[in-house]
Amino acid sequence: MRQSLLFSLLLVLLLGASDAQADDGSTPLSLTNRPQLDELQQRLNEGERLRAALSQENQRLKLQLQEAQAKAAPGVRLLTEQQQWFVTGAGVALLAALCGIFISGGRRQRRQWLN
Repeated sequence: MRQSLLFSLLLVLLLGASDAQADDGSTPLSLTNRPQLDELQQRLNEGERLRAALSQENQRLKLQLQEAQAKAAPGVRLLTEQQQWFVTGAGVALLAALCGIFISGGRRQRRQWLN
């Protein structure tokens, strides 16, 4: 957003310069467009000031995030979220296999569908 603002200001300045060169050249650029250039310079300075303030705020928030993470989780996490899902799935599969063994009673039955 900030870069696009600076880019658009630069584009306006360049277009203003090309329009001035396209004229017959009787009036210099600095005399005809001086109020517009001053306004654009003020807007540019304001944009740069806001960018610097946002950058400082971003750094401050990053430090706060690091401090909050250090306080919340002092230990190292053993498993990532994807690994936790894998372990949960493996546990469910193992539980289902054990339930199947216990329900059948561990006895061998003649399987009719094989004949």
